[in-house]
Amino acid sequence: MKTKTTKIIYWSGIIFMSLWFGASGFFELTKNPVVWDITQQLGYPPHFIYILGVFKLSGILVLLVPNRLLRLKEWVFAGMFFDIIFAFFSKMAVLAFAATIDAIIAFTVLSVTYIMFRKLYTHELIFGEA
Repeated sequence: MKTKTTKIIYWSGIIFMSLWFGASGFFELTKNPVVWDITQQLGYPPHFIYILGVFKLSGILVLLVPNRLLRLKEWVFAGMFFDIIFAFFSKMAVLAFAATIDAIIAFTVLSVTYIMFRKLYTHELIFGEA
């Protein structure tokens, strides 16, 4: 795949995930009833919801910085994967499979975005030029 195509797919995924996690983080910090009710129904305490909001918003700021903070971006991707996986299994356990569709979509987009990230920045990550 050509670098231009890889960059387009990568940045499209970054924008999508930033909007997704940005909205979620904002709703967690502003105590939006839709997000809070579901998250508490899944069994998570209020202090954890606030922490999620802070980390989601911090993470998208890191992802939106072009060509920098590559090691930190790896951690952000990992955090997003864990968030999505926990959301998926929590919803499966409490709400049923139909409630997991958003997590499946997010996981797919994040996976493709991470693959494009690795295609673009593997050399810098390995040789420390980041």
